Amino acid sequence: MMGPPGAGKGTQAAVLSESLGVPHISTGDLFRSHVGQETSLGLEVKRYLDAGKLVPDEITNEMVYERLAEDDCAAGFLLDGFPRNVAQADKLTAMLRERDCEIDAVLELDVPEGELVARLLARGRNDDTAEVIRDRQQVYRDETSPLLEYYSDRLVTVPAVGSVGDVTARALDALRTRA
Repeated sequence: MMGPPGAGKGTQAAVLSESLGVPHISTGDLFRSHVGQETSLGLEVKRYLDAGKLVPDEITNEMVYERLAEDDCAAGFLLDGFPRNVAQADKLTAMLRERDCEIDAVLELDVPEGELVARLLARGRNDDTAEVIRDRQQVYRDETSPLLEYYSDRLVTVPAVGSVGDVTARALDALRTRA
C-alpha cells in the first residue's frame, strides 16, 4: 500500500486487512513492537530513533523478513510503509521468491495535495504547518516515484477522497478487478 502522508494508508490498511482476511504489516508497528520487547533489532531501532535518524534498510528488511515468515502470512498480507525505496523493493522481491510467491498488487491511494494538507492540518499537531506538510509531500514524491515505476505492472491507483467506506469499496473493487 502506497500513498503520501495523510492519504489514509493506516486507516485503509486496517479495514482492508479485515475485509481480505490477511494481516496488516506496518513497519511502524514492527518498530514499536521490537523496541517494546527489547529485541536485539529493537535496541538497534531505538538507537536510530532516539538520535532522530532513519532506521537503515538492513534492519527494516530483517524485521519484515521475520514477520513474513510467520504462519498468518502464508495466505497473504498487506504491507504498509514498506518498501520505501527501490533497494527495499528489490529485497522484498528476493524475500518473496524464497517463499515462491510475489506481490499481487500495489495499491496507491491518490489524494489531491490540497486535501492532504487540509487533513494533516486538521490533526492539530504542533509541528504540522502547511509548509512542513508540503515539504513532506515533496519528499514522498521524490522517494516514491521510482517505486511507482518499479511496480507499474502491478499498480492499482484508487481515488482516496470520500468516506472511509467509499474509499474501501473503491479499493476492494480495484483489487478484485486486478485479480
